[in-house]
Amino acid sequence: MEKKFKRTLITTALPYANGPVHIGHLAGVYVPADIYARYLRLRGEDVVMVGGSDEHGVPITLRARKEGITPQEVVDRYHTIIKDSLEELGVSFDIYSRTTSKLHHETASEFFRHLYDKGEFTVQTALQPYDEKTGEFLADRYVVGTCPRCHNENAYGDQCEACGSSLNVTDLINPRSALTGEPVKMRETTHWYLPLDKWEGKLREWILEGHKEWKTNVYGQCKSWLDAGLQPRAVSRDLKWGVPVPVEGAEGKVLYVWFDAPIGYISNTKELLPDSWEKYWKDPESRIINFIGKDNIVFHCIVFPSMLMAYGDNFQLPDNVPANEFLNLEGDKISTSRNWAVWLHEYLRDFPRKQDVLRYVLTANAPETKDNDFTWADFQARNNNELVAILGNFVNRAVVLTHKYFGGVVPVRGEMSDTDNEVFAELNRIKGALSEALDTFHFREALKQAMEIARLGNRYLQETEPWKLAKSDMTRTGTILNVALQLCANLAIAFEPFIPFSTGRLAKMLNLGKLSWDMLGQTELVAEGSEIAPAELLFDKIEDAEVQNQVQKLLDTKKANEIAAWKAQPQAETVEFDTFAACDLRVGTVVECEKVPKADKLLRFLIDDGLEKRTIVSGIAKFYKPEDLVGKQVCFIANLAPRKLKGIVSEGMILSAENSDGSIVLLSPSATVAPGAKIG
Repeated sequence: MEKKFKRTLITTALPYANGPVHIGHLAGVYVPADIYARYLRLRGEDVVMVGGSDEHGVPITLRARKEGITPQEVVDRYHTIIKDSLEELGVSFDIYSRTTSKLHHETASEFFRHLYDKGEFTVQTALQPYDEKTGEFLADRYVVGTCPRCHNENAYGDQCEACGSSLNVTDLINPRSALTGEPVKMRETTHWYLPLDKWEGKLREWILEGHKEWKTNVYGQCKSWLDAGLQPRAVSRDLKWGVPVPVEGAEGKVLYVWFDAPIGYISNTKELLPDSWEKYWKDPESRIINFIGKDNIVFHCIVFPSMLMAYGDNFQLPDNVPANEFLNLEGDKISTSRNWAVWLHEYLRDFPRKQDVLRYVLTANAPETKDNDFTWADFQARNNNELVAILGNFVNRAVVLTHKYFGGVVPVRGEMSDTDNEVFAELNRIKGALSEALDTFHFREALKQAMEIARLGNRYLQETEPWKLAKSDMTRTGTILNVALQLCANLAIAFEPFIPFSTGRLAKMLNLGKLSWDMLGQTELVAEGSEIAPAELLFDKIEDAEVQNQVQKLLDTKKANEIAAWKAQPQAETVEFDTFAACDLRVGTVVECEKVPKADKLLRFLIDDGLEKRTIVSGIAKFYKPEDLVGKQVCFIANLAPRKLKGIVSEGMILSAENSDGSIVLLSPSATVAPGAKIG
């Protein structure tokens, strides 16, 4: 029998405040969490949603060092960007706080000290990477080296972003400090560890036996960790930025960010509800739902629950952790370091008043059980073919026809036909399927069911054709439009968790009062004789040019990444001076230049070399127009043996350099010289 709870606490993974949030964060955590919170509120339930910025840890300090500012300046900037953009998207937090707050530091310190005093930690000394030049231990992200799997030369000490492999510092080939570039040394350091193995039995019973209803991707990852056997995990780090470890002898050490951050859920609730926070965390009749991405599953299902069990004092474990998988972008993994992302604050600037379009597309394409892909083509298609052509079209037709034939007054619903009754019966079926999907965190399916109401409405109008009936039977026309308007009102309820800005405009258009989930399926939501506002388009078409601008932005990013990653090729083998001196390098003036027929890459040059005019063929046609080269001076090798290219005898080689972006640049003297001048 399903347990009934008095209240629900929803938590969302804390984004690192070392950059803005992107669509991967939204699809994985914030949009689904907001959908569920809005759904529960519509049901009239006691629900609180807490979130905040994760402002400690190595990514923050890396960003600060890169920009030459303090970590506090970094987090102040990005916390504001994140908070404001999530609010503009309509993510309805009851509180969005931060882990640099005084209350959080106090809460995290007290949590550690409580476990310390209970003897829940073990102390271990281990070898850690150390930078002798800076005189400090290096966290995993401060160590870079060659990945042993894909040979990426800039893999981190905890992960290779090129192939996605999880790594340890000791796995790296030629590890070096990210701060100085110096080879790392291994030195002993002491840290506090939480013995996860102590809680393995309880975790196995709680998850594997008690929560078989969890999503398969979450349950499967937990089972894999538990079956492999849990090991003690460090809860402190050698860093200067973070919550100081609150015991003697811990100078220069802070709480490990994965111990510190989830305590932020508790401190955020305390900040919001200083007098009643405990009932959301400690009352067995409260349930906790953690919305996270798949990279956080182990911390929210293994580490944080172990912390709560070790603390005791009736802390409740999460009832569900509906983690999503990863969202890719245009076939490639989203990467903050490579700027391969759609950033929320930029989207809101580029697509004003289109928050709901992004919410809709990310839900329709949500990576609920496997990784999924966001493309701008799909974004445009879903907006134009679904939001505009199905949902917006039905609402617009119903409202426009009501104004056309009844002056904007909701007509009386007369005798109901079988068709009318079937529509209302189908509406109730959809309500059941929609509620079931929302209750079980299948938001993609829930969105699909909500859209079925709009599809139902469009089919109904097409079958009944009220615009034709209006010529002969206004009574029947009034009934049809009344039914259509009731469907519109139901859409305002069904879609509110997903696209709240649009449903707000729809409710205003229909002059609806306060709506609740219990009203979904009712057929008298719009009162006969009441007035409705003139039609307003809920959605606009997105044109090709708008999408192409976004695609071009990504292409520019990809090109910039390729240029940034460019490295000069290794030097060729050493040659004797006499070998080099055998090459006759000269400067010549281009007399003629033309494309070689049936050869996309080749240009034919006629060069004045000071003695005669010679023909040279060069593969630079993609980078230069022939007419632009006439009269220019170029450097060439004069004494190469002639060879045929596309039937043309080439008498030398023009010198050029390949740039970091793959373009070819001709080598020329910095000032005009006499044709035939020797280089050397």
